[in-house]
Order: sequence, then C-alpha cells, then structure tokens
Amino acid sequence: MKNVLLLLKNIFGTLYPIFAVIVLNLVILSLFRLGLALWQFERVNAADGWIRLFAQGLRVDFASMGWLLIIPAALSAFLLTENRLEKIWIIILRIWLTTGTVFFIFMELSTPAFLATYDFRPNRLFFEYLSTPKDVFEMLLKGHALEFFLTLALTLAASFGIWKFTGAITRGLSFPRNWYFRPIYALAAVTILFLGARSTLRHRPLNPSMVAFSSDAMINSLAVNSGYSVLHAASQLKHEARSAEIYGKMDYDEVLSRVQKMSSRPKKDFVAPTTSTHSRNHASIHTKAPKNIVIILMESQGAQFIGTLGGKPLSPNFDKLSERGWLFENCYATGTRSVRGIEAVVTGFTPTPARAVVKLGKSQSDFFTLASLLSGKGFHTAFIYGGEKHFDNMANFFYGNGFREIIDETDYQNPMFHGSWGVSDEDLFAMADQKFRRWHSEKKPFFSLVFTSSHHDPFEFPDGKIKLYDTEKQTRRNAAKYADYALGKFFKSAMDSDYWENTIFLIVADHDSRAEGSDLVPLKNFHIPALILGGKDIPLRRESGLISQIDLPTTLLSLAGIDATYPMIGYDLTKKIPNRALMIFDQNFAFMRGNEVAILQPGKVAEGFRYDFSQKTLTPTGKPVPDEFARDTLAAVLFGSYAYNRKLYGNEAPQP
Repeated sequence: MKNVLLLLKNIFGTLYPIFAVIVLNLVILSLFRLGLALWQFERVNAADGWIRLFAQGLRVDFASMGWLLIIPAALSAFLLTENRLEKIWIIILRIWLTTGTVFFIFMELSTPAFLATYDFRPNRLFFEYLSTPKDVFEMLLKGHALEFFLTLALTLAASFGIWKFTGAITRGLSFPRNWYFRPIYALAAVTILFLGARSTLRHRPLNPSMVAFSSDAMINSLAVNSGYSVLHAASQLKHEARSAEIYGKMDYDEVLSRVQKMSSRPKKDFVAPTTSTHSRNHASIHTKAPKNIVIILMESQGAQFIGTLGGKPLSPNFDKLSERGWLFENCYATGTRSVRGIEAVVTGFTPTPARAVVKLGKSQSDFFTLASLLSGKGFHTAFIYGGEKHFDNMANFFYGNGFREIIDETDYQNPMFHGSWGVSDEDLFAMADQKFRRWHSEKKPFFSLVFTSSHHDPFEFPDGKIKLYDTEKQTRRNAAKYADYALGKFFKSAMDSDYWENTIFLIVADHDSRAEGSDLVPLKNFHIPALILGGKDIPLRRESGLISQIDLPTTLLSLAGIDATYPMIGYDLTKKIPNRALMIFDQNFAFMRGNEVAILQPGKVAEGFRYDFSQKTLTPTGKPVPDEFARDTLAAVLFGSYAYNRKLYGNEAPQP
C-alpha cells in the first residue's frame, strides 16, 4: 500500500493532495448515497434506478469537486515549492480542503431528517429556515434532539479526522525539477476540473434536471449530493425574478392573454387588458355594509387529518362546522410551505419556483393583498399569530402591504402554554376572539389573518385537552387533533358573539403536513380543507368541484359584499367553479384540469398524467400533452414571474 501511495505522489506531484481529496469525497458521498438508497430500497427498485442513481451521482459528485478544488489546484501547481511560501500555502490548502470536505459531510449527515420531512434532499428550504435561528434551534432541541446532537458530534469528529488526513497528504510531496512544468501542471488540472465541474459540452453546465431520470422526484434528488443541492439552490436566488423561465419562454402578450382567458372574466372587465390582470369584480351579495372577513390559516392541517374529507378521525369540530357552511371537498394548496399558503389566500398570487412573494424584495411594498384593498375601504386590518412575527419575513411583508396591526407572541399576557413556535392555538384564538369583540364594539369593519402554529414540529400542546390518538403525546396526529379542538372552542365562543352574523370566516390549511411519494408532484398531499361559514348569507352545501387556494380570496370579497378592482385571477366561486388547480413542488409545476394533469420540470416539455381522486394515484398518459393545454400550463407558471419582475401586481392597475 505504501508503494502505491508513493507511486501516486510521484505521478501527481504537487497535485497529489487535490487527487486524494477528490477520491476521498467520491467514496464518502457514494457511501452516503448507498445508505439513502438502501433506506428507500422499494422506491429505488420501483424506479429501476440503481445503476443510473450511482452513475449520475458520481457525475454530480465529481462536478462538485471540480468547483471546490479548481482554485487550490491551480495555486498548488505554482505555490508548492521548497521555500517558505510552501509552508504558508500548505496551511491555507489544508483549511480549504478540510472545510470543503466537512461541509459535504455535514450536509449528508443532515439529509436523513430532512428527507424524512420533505421527501427530497436539502434544498432552498434548508437555508431559508436559517434566517430564523431561534425558532429552528428550539424546534431541533425539542423535537429532534438526538438527530441534532448526533449530527453535531459526527461533524466535529469528521473535522478532526479530515484535518489529520490533509496533514498526511501534504507531507513528502515531489516537486517538478524545472519551473516550466508548473504552468503545464496548472493548465492540465484546471482543464480537467473545469470540464468535470461543467460535466457537459453543451451551452449550459450541469444542473439537477440533467441527471433526473425518474418520475419520482425524491429518487431524482438522491442522484445529487446535498451540498451541491443547497449550493445550486443558493446560486439560483439571484435569478428569482425570472425563475419560471427554467420551463421555457413565452411572449408576455401571450402569457397575459392566456391567463386572462383562464380567469374566466370577460375582456371588458380588464382595466388594463394589454398590461395586467387587474379587473373590475362585482360581489354576488350586497348588504347595507360590507361584512368582516377572517381567514383562519391552519398550520399543516391537510385533508388527511380531516374525517369529513376521508382522512383520519382527528377533526370532530371541523366536521361539525362543515355542516354549517360551504365546504370545498376538493381544494388544493399551491405549495408546501406556510409562506406559499399565505401568498395564495392573502394575495391570490399564482405559485412560481421562486420563493413566495412574502420573502421577495420587490413585493415588500405596493404589492396587492386583501389587507391593502380593505384598509383602503376603511377596514381595520390585522395579522394575529402566536409565534414570532418576523418568522419567514412575515412582519416586513405584512406591514408593507396593508396590515395595520400585527399581534405576535410578545403580546400575550400569561398564556396557558408556550412552546417552540409560540403560544398554543387556544391562546391564539382567545386573543382573536377578544380583538374581534373589541373591534365590533367600536363599529370597525375588520379583516384579520389568524395563523395557527400548534400543528408544527415538534408538535407541542397543553396536556389534558384531548384524548390522544397516538400513545406518544408529541406526534403529528395528536397535534392535528389538538388544533381541531382549539378551533372548535373558538367557534363555540364566536357563534355566541355579536360579531358572528356580520363576519365571513374561512378555515383553510396553509399546506399539508408533508409531501411524499413517488410522483413528480404528490397531488394527494396538496389536498387541503377549505370551509367558509358565518352569518345567514353563507350557503350550506358541499362543493365537489376542483378549486385552488387562489380562488378563496376572490370568493371572500364577493360574499362580503365588496365590489373591487384587483389583479387576482382566482375565480369567484359564487359564480363559477374553475375545475382547475395550480401547484408547485420544489421545481416541478403541476396544472390540473379535472383529472388531467400537465407537469413541467426544468428544461423539459410538459408531461401528461391522469389523477384518480378516489385512489389518489397519478398515472402517466403516455401521450404528449395537447398543445393548448401545454401552452396554458407554461403561461400559468410564467405569469407570476413576469408580473413580479415587471411590478404588475400592485394595488393600482399599471399604465399601458
């Protein structure tokens, strides 16, 4: 073995440390990939993915090493000499090699917990959560302490081991006898690593879509390593304004024309038909004064937890309430994050592969929201939350776009329970009820977004409130049952209040608790409850037609008796059921019309599927998506990106 290492040192000379670290990282990343693949054995088998998974994985791993090592390789060829400069560069080189390798190891150690929650490798969500370290740290300590400390301990051990390894591989190097060999060494190393980093001679370098081979998005994510996945996602942030163009391009005139047509509004109702989607909208119901509007956004409370929607028997209170209002049996979320749900129900904005507008720079002011519209009509607008208002940039977005008051965990005096994500849902609803009574007594019309948090990992809630569904207390299903308990307690009080008859309530989930499965877009995990109830003007019925979260804010305005001009393209469900839904899952976009589904992936043409609502299965059609459907799908995903980038989704219709 010593003879082999000596031979390699002689062959590679000053580039031996680079070679050794590449080999080490390829072995480490392949072993981690093997472990994940064995864990997901059935899904890898179903995708017939063993060979392609590891072949494409090695391609991505070598590309990762290319980007990591191209600079130290070039510098090592010149700077590793028999003088003082060598000692300085060796220290710098060891730090570089150790830090890079430990980063990839840390990301792989973090992957199992992330994969178990989101059903794909760490991506943009990984570093988005780091913007609120306090909340994340508390969640990790209370709900994932073992994984957290194990990852930390193994990362520290790896740091020590890799540092020792880099010390060994930088000793006893052989140097070129003639200086003119050094540029040749450097050029050869840079060329090989650069070509490896690009991994293709095509116009665009390697990206995750190039190694995708399965209809199972999770399997595709295993082909990349987690360090590459996170860094690629970070690099895409600067392109967010035009992010939807990863699916293809279309002239804005055609995008706008198709989206306007899909909104089912007459051409004459658009106030700037060649520029934006702003349209005049007339309410179906008119009263002497507009009604209050309250949106109760239920954290992670997907249809799988709702008995009346065919889920587990965890929602007796919601089930009873559904008999007193308008239940939408087939409502689908636009995404898998809370900010995506907020984006849909508060702004009516369509989903894009970029971050939700709650977090984007150009939407922090003069971006349309229900709050900005209603505050202009004399409503008191408020966001009521039990956690920290700055989480996910909510406070900045809300204050900049029409919300006059924000209540967060610092405003609760002696709450009955306080967990990682703030006060309990009971405390939240007690605060909301108190505020509604006060605003009503002051004769203020009000709009409020009430956002729950008890059904959030690590699933903390007060003792003795519910009969546990699972034996262990802090589980997803027990938290869902407690959230329903708190909801029922609130409505019992609200129905006895003076504000009840004059208020329209929407109960809707922000998203399901998790999305998983072998589909490119796991549609079954986008199915969420949506129920409108309140005074006597709310119809008592169950609607089986397909709708999206973006249809709910337009409908609320109509039921509240509010005529308005706005850019939302969601349907007024009092007039027509759209029978379509739009969904984004990581970077896969689904456009569903009835049971027909078109799915776009980056750099690929739309693929056609059929969805069986009863079996909750998505089946490829095996046929090309009809051209008009494919064009509509592309227009639907491009619209949000174009409208955001051109600032066409403001409170006022832009000039042509």
